[in-house]
Amino acid sequence: MTRPINRDLSRFRDILRGRVRENLRQYITQSEMFGRRGKDVVSIPVPNIDIPRFLHGQRGSGGVGQGDGEVGQPIGPGQGEGGGAGGAGSEPGSGHFREVEVTLEELAEMLAEELELPRIEPKGRDSIKSRKDKYNTVSRVGPDSLRHFKRTFRRALKRAVMTGEYDPARPRVVPTREDTVYRSWRSVDEPQTNAAILYIMDVSGSMTDEQKEIVRTEAFWIDTWLQSQYDGIEKRYIIHDAVATEVDEETFYHTRESGGTRISSAYKVALGVIQRDFPVSDWNIYCFQFSDGDNWGEDNGGCLRLLAESLLPMLNLFCYGQVESPYGSGDFIRELRKLEKQHENLLLSEIPDRDAIYDSIRTFLGKGK
Repeated sequence: MTRPINRDLSRFRDILRGRVRENLRQYITQSEMFGRRGKDVVSIPVPNIDIPRFLHGQRGSGGVGQGDGEVGQPIGPGQGEGGGAGGAGSEPGSGHFREVEVTLEELAEMLAEELELPRIEPKGRDSIKSRKDKYNTVSRVGPDSLRHFKRTFRRALKRAVMTGEYDPARPRVVPTREDTVYRSWRSVDEPQTNAAILYIMDVSGSMTDEQKEIVRTEAFWIDTWLQSQYDGIEKRYIIHDAVATEVDEETFYHTRESGGTRISSAYKVALGVIQRDFPVSDWNIYCFQFSDGDNWGEDNGGCLRLLAESLLPMLNLFCYGQVESPYGSGDFIRELRKLEKQHENLLLSEIPDRDAIYDSIRTFLGKGK
């Protein structure tokens, strides 16, 4: 039986999650919300919900209907003339926040409703069968650590009753070797729909920390949605200035170089990663590139051919997000627009500031590919 306080707590948590859902657009643009707790839960600060209650003062301390009064006399504190301008207050502030824990699955559901995202239909031969051992049967032999005590006792009791050994006055049951059974397993093939995500980012001097934080925030929501659509997700990170390198996630977001920018170097590394780790027939592959639009020192035509002829045929989606920088030229997205009509899996988005993250996510994930 559920106790009333547990029902109230559950209802209160539902109210807090409702607040998150109502203000999801605001949270999408905030990187500070990710106080991650554990593997699958995010802690989000939401405005506190104050429950109305009566406040009782001391007897005889004044108030409505107590004692004599004059016309115009304030009937309570705070309604007369203020005299505390400029001084530090002693009262608690009004900006209280409560942290509510939301699972990534719940966040993905909210994101889908808010952005009206269609479910992804995996392309090609997307199922990889993995063998898993499930303890769903018993065996007459096995180690003591896998002894099935309940079934062993049940067999011993059944034997004792059938042979007349069981005495209700002295209900003592001693399992024999023949009674003992052990937990056992069967190997089963389980299909898995897998996806690989490649993140590419320009880390040349023109990309500031603010632009990288925008990339980090958008990547979080992309991960959250794709993880809700696939059984397994593998991620790879590639950074580049004039030269590209595969790195880990921490290095991806905290590296800054002073060199020029050569985007084709990143495309070549991405091709190598796909050929090495992700056979196209077995994986749904996504590539998200973020840059401020610079591509100095090389022919854009050659870069576009590499993308169109080698990368795009392998990918579910290639998403290019151009993050506006005070130092970047912003030219490369204009070059990519030449390929848009010929390639349905090429999606482009301009991200001038944090507020544009919302629409950028919808652009990238709204086709259900």
